[in-house]
Amino acid sequence: MRVRLLVVGDRQPPWVDAAVNEYLKRIRAPWRVELQTLPTASRASRSAEQAMQREGEQLLGSLRPKEKLILLDEKGTRFTSLNWARHLQRLSQQEPDLAIAIGGPDGHAPNVRERAFELWSLSDLTLPHGLARVVVAEQLYRAQSVIAGHPYHRES
Repeated sequence: MRVRLLVVGDRQPPWVDAAVNEYLKRIRAPWRVELQTLPTASRASRSAEQAMQREGEQLLGSLRPKEKLILLDEKGTRFTSLNWARHLQRLSQQEPDLAIAIGGPDGHAPNVRERAFELWSLSDLTLPHGLARVVVAEQLYRAQSVIAGHPYHRES
């Protein structure tokens, strides 16, 4: 399975990049996961809606033909770690190319939402974008560990 994390926002604190890179390097074949950052549109000369639309155009323009787009969104489906792992396992058998997108400061544009295959929520909490990146990278590693029967994930 190939997964691209498409994230709007090209400037994050060093700890975000370090944590994301640490989890991504732990992920092994047959999964391939990569991070692609897209610039945040300036809000100085445009409205939030216009900026969100610009970010959406960039995101849609970066999609590969066979990728299924999954948006991270507060209104999306909520999973436990085990359910997320099982869902990813099913998707890996059906849809081998996924793009998981974290939108910009104002979320995802309507045209991006229309293109989405699924919406997922990481939490009922509002997370800063950098922390959301870390959570996604860690949960991808955790999901692969669960599927492989590795003891990283423990149930109480």
